[in-house]
Amino acid sequence: MKAFWPRLLAAALPVLFAASLGLAGTLTGTVINRTTGQPVPNTDVDLLSPTRGMTLLASVKSDVQGRFTASNDAIGTVPVLLRVTYQDVGFNTFAPPMRPNVEVEVFNVSKDPKAINIDSHVIIFQPQGDKLIGAEEYNIKNTTKPPVAFFRTEGNFDFDIPDKGVLKNVTATNGATGMDVPQAAIDNGKGRYAVAYAFRPGETNLRLSYELPYPNNSATVKLPAAYGGVRLLLVAPPGVTLAGEGVSPAGQEQGMNVFLHDPLAAKGSLAVSVSGVASPVAADSAGGQQAQEGNSRTEPEGQQVNLAPPRIDDLKWPLFGGLLALFAFGAILLSRKQVIVAAAPEAEVESAPVSKNAAKEVKAAAAGASVKETVNASLDSLKDEVFRLELRKQAGTISDEDYAREKARVEKLLRDLVR
Repeated sequence: MKAFWPRLLAAALPVLFAASLGLAGTLTGTVINRTTGQPVPNTDVDLLSPTRGMTLLASVKSDVQGRFTASNDAIGTVPVLLRVTYQDVGFNTFAPPMRPNVEVEVFNVSKDPKAINIDSHVIIFQPQGDKLIGAEEYNIKNTTKPPVAFFRTEGNFDFDIPDKGVLKNVTATNGATGMDVPQAAIDNGKGRYAVAYAFRPGETNLRLSYELPYPNNSATVKLPAAYGGVRLLLVAPPGVTLAGEGVSPAGQEQGMNVFLHDPLAAKGSLAVSVSGVASPVAADSAGGQQAQEGNSRTEPEGQQVNLAPPRIDDLKWPLFGGLLALFAFGAILLSRKQVIVAAAPEAEVESAPVSKNAAKEVKAAAAGASVKETVNASLDSLKDEVFRLELRKQAGTISDEDYAREKARVEKLLRDLVR
């Protein structure tokens, strides 16, 4: 009986693969307005390929019931990003491979800034020669009821960078889509910027990176606060010292130094002295820890930040570490509760008052669920790795050659998983 499950799993995989081939090329879905709960008719739906440079795969229009069908040979074999423009705002939905049907969510648009609140602010420093790379992430929540999206064309989220800073990249990721979308920064002068981004209900992570002068491996950085009362977390790699009034060490995570500071007042600032050269982090060690962590993540919700000491479990923001942990994004771990779906013991199945065929169906269903969980967990892990790679590129801590090589490797893993 012990050999039964491996044989059943081996038989189930070709079935799933055949089913995916049958679904490849076609994607159906419905455009839903989550504010009203009604379908959205006669709206354009664009299907893009994130792994192919946002290539347009298809463009269709929803019918009177909000339904649509799109065809392309790549659909079903690669991830697809669906984009719908509603009330002059673009809404994105992610459709992973092997998912033949999807709901594209849109929302009514609000201009009220009270629709969002900033939950946490994380700042990471990474020396790079005579430059100091700064990377920041804001965790933003929209809990409006009924749910609406917050958007203003003139800019609806402000942020500041330190004096003499040169802004490099700005991206936004919503938990519902899981896709990192580049943003155009609106320069308001004197280090103040804004983005015009539709903050849909749920959590959004706004990330940005910049360069600062770092002569003689030291700098005093004045960190401005665009918003008040936001929890602040500072991270630096080994070999780099952070000091400032009210800055307290909070231990280490994956060998990275973590510091805390009380929330700043709106338009306040914090002066931090940064000095030293980052010590290298072993690639094998970082990769092994990352892989081990990935194996324990099976639930897409409930992600939180764990830091010790002290614990600040309520900081929920997915800070994606660099593939080699060079940039210290691996300083904060994604932890998710492990969900185990246990099949009933064989003895119980056999003794139950059901037929042998019914018992076989129960076992087959359990095996199918196990395969589905494995595939979904692997897709989540690959998606996280793509995000980590993109963040490292934004921070300028990976060369174009290495970026291209790592991206090709991840894409190959994704294709192999689908096959």
